[in-house]
Amino acid sequence: MDIGKQIRNLRIAKGVKQEELAEYLGVSFQAVSKWETGASVPDIALLPNIAVYFGVSIDELFQIPNEAEFERIENMFWQERRIPAAVFDHCVRFLEGVIREEPKNVRAHSCLAYLYNHRAASDHETAGEYARKVLELDPNDKSGWVAFLEAKNGVCGDEWYDNHFEVIEYFEEFLRKNPGNYWGLYAVIENLLDDGRFDEALPYIEQMRSVEGTHQYEVYMGDVMFGRGNCEEAMEYWNEAVEHFPERWQAYCDRADRLKKLGRYEEAIADYEKCFAIQKPPRISDGLYSLAQVHEQLGDYDAAIHDRQRIIKCLKEEYQTFSGESIDSQKREIERLRKRNAQDFAIMPSI
Repeated sequence: MDIGKQIRNLRIAKGVKQEELAEYLGVSFQAVSKWETGASVPDIALLPNIAVYFGVSIDELFQIPNEAEFERIENMFWQERRIPAAVFDHCVRFLEGVIREEPKNVRAHSCLAYLYNHRAASDHETAGEYARKVLELDPNDKSGWVAFLEAKNGVCGDEWYDNHFEVIEYFEEFLRKNPGNYWGLYAVIENLLDDGRFDEALPYIEQMRSVEGTHQYEVYMGDVMFGRGNCEEAMEYWNEAVEHFPERWQAYCDRADRLKKLGRYEEAIADYEKCFAIQKPPRISDGLYSLAQVHEQLGDYDAAIHDRQRIIKCLKEEYQTFSGESIDSQKREIERLRKRNAQDFAIMPSI
């Protein structure tokens, strides 16, 4: 049943007008009217309050086809900053129900993984806010220091804690069962390199060249050379990645990431711009996110704000996304950058 029709039936059964329901929910009666006619659907954050108002569960509130419910859940991963507990529980029940009926339903398992990861990220964001407060109140409090690093996935300096041993072990076993799998190779190489286990990474890098045949062989070989202290050889490999695959925007983005770490910011900025320019719509905004970080690092807050505005423009024009967390997060970053710009300007010495 369509959720709008269900709301209308429940409203009539309860003997209330659209205006009364609208007032309770804090929306216009026109919004309620649009729900009931199918012109729009209520924001998912309103579902718990709608269910409470009518004295039903969220499951009872709407029964819609699995495909539409999957799409609704998947949209939440990008559009919701925090998912209300009642909505989260409803999604879990739906997905677990699908799995009971179809134990090999990959989409349901994937949605559950993303759903729990979304809640974990949301919880870590909240934890980070509390940890910041601890350090503001007592800069020497180790518990705040530990909590903030854990919330933000920071490096604490303990090798046993900072390494990726379990991830590497998992994907090495994964590759024994799925030899030559691209995503398995990608994961194990990235984590081996991050842990400085260069010799162990080399056989997997060779497999990557034969399996995928992309720029990543050159990129990873450059990373190995750089990790061993051969900066010139590393740069040669990274340049070859772009020369051999000039049509791949990812090659420019990967080289830019390395140039940024070397402090070669102007070259990195040029590569990030190139990686965005050569894509066909709808474009991936990876380069713009990195540009914003580089410009902020350089203290050019106006440019960083412009980068964030370009991300919003891309989302609106190329993905038809006009609201939700993907837009709101950029607006928060723009506001933060404006405040930081004003603070830095205020403390500049007068000439």
